[in-house]
Amino acid sequence: MGVVKLDAYVLIVRGKDALKLINGLSTNKVEASCSTVFTTNAAKIIDMASVIVTDDCIALVGHNPYKEDLLAHISQKILNQDITIGDATASNNVYLSTTEITPPGSVTISHTFRGWLMVAPTSVEITTNMSQSEFDDYRVENMIPMQGFEITPKNHPLACGLGHLVHESKGCYLGQEVLARMRSRGKQGKELVRLPNPVENATTVGKKNSLVIQRVKNN
Repeated sequence: MGVVKLDAYVLIVRGKDALKLINGLSTNKVEASCSTVFTTNAAKIIDMASVIVTDDCIALVGHNPYKEDLLAHISQKILNQDITIGDATASNNVYLSTTEITPPGSVTISHTFRGWLMVAPTSVEITTNMSQSEFDDYRVENMIPMQGFEITPKNHPLACGLGHLVHESKGCYLGQEVLARMRSRGKQGKELVRLPNPVENATTVGKKNSLVIQRVKNN
């Protein structure tokens, strides 16, 4: 398929308590590089972030319009822990490749459920060769939610196709009780589905099909 540039932030988290904090505030079990979701007490999404663990730091890569809300959310939970957060957004560009590629050595690459995420210094030029409509169609056909479309503060992770990032046996985090109750009772309210066009209230429109978040019929 191809490569697209994302409107993404890059936060650098350092300190011996960094991984523990990220794990304790998000839906997935964060023990290494992975994707996870930060939620409110009501289980609404603050942002989905890719966690990239390196030898000397942890990078959080998410949707730029949601950066300030996530920073505020994390910062108020640091308290006396050994953690510092730096913002490296201005010095990096973030790309997503739908196929595996080998970028220049200075580029950090991480395999995610959306594709291969690349964090590149602004001095490194990576060619994009996929239009927004092509990327939208790729996401529709592969049922991949995206921030600003399906992944929004109005939704909880189960409703927008992020249930695989909500670890079923993980301990307490903000929103955990709400999500666990939804699963145990089989009442998550809404779900992400792909339907043939035309689709009313579609979140992403593809060539033949579209994504939409609709009420679960058995709820």
